[in-house]
Amino acid sequence: MAQVCLHFNCLPEEVIEDELNDYLAGLALSAKSPSRSAFKHSVYGLRYYYRYVGLPTRAVKLPSLKKDARLPDILNKAELKKLFVAPTLLKHRILLMLIYSAGLRSSELINLKIADIDFERSSIHIRRSKYNKDRIVPLSLYMAVGLQKYLALEQPLTWLFNGKLLGSTYSSKAIAWVMREAVKEAGISKSVTVHSLRHSFATHLIEDGLNIITVKDLLGHSKIETTMVYLHIAQCPLIQAHSPLDTLYPQQR
Repeated sequence: MAQVCLHFNCLPEEVIEDELNDYLAGLALSAKSPSRSAFKHSVYGLRYYYRYVGLPTRAVKLPSLKKDARLPDILNKAELKKLFVAPTLLKHRILLMLIYSAGLRSSELINLKIADIDFERSSIHIRRSKYNKDRIVPLSLYMAVGLQKYLALEQPLTWLFNGKLLGSTYSSKAIAWVMREAVKEAGISKSVTVHSLRHSFATHLIEDGLNIITVKDLLGHSKIETTMVYLHIAQCPLIQAHSPLDTLYPQQR
């Protein structure tokens, strides 16, 4: 329990469900993962705590340890195209597309303000995200067009995605609902969540040839080990690989 509080710098009930489960899965994959018995007691302790504070429906998954741990499910590019056209509302389509486009956590999307979108510099300023660190990520040109249409239609005030009440932010539960409905409408059978869009973002960047250090920085990870899991998921064709000797003697190729 204390380890979770120290890692997220907040109480367990303030941690987004997907992020907690990703943290536990990452801990299970790491070389420093605890014994199976200790790990189970930690998860069971979290479940008891959530019941105690009146959140009995919070799902805390018990991942397998180390080599047995499952890799996160991701969506392929064809599935993403279906997903992004599934919602009826433009707001919902833009919301899902932006999470994937910038590799955002749900909490980061919720806290985005209109002023954080810099159309001139084609960038997004993510402020005080996990570990209270700011970072700048690229704004896709395609995403920029969609955002401008959304802003013209919805005319939000301060927050990029307003909640139901005036001046309130969107909620993580609402984002999760949008994702579930879109997955259902798109006919996707994989067990995916909102956080799967972030997993897909990282995996596709690696498959497209981006180096792991840059992917780490774009995701806002504090440790490279957290990013390394995507190397196990990415399907990089061997045909793209070559011997360094070929670049040493390029004229002989």
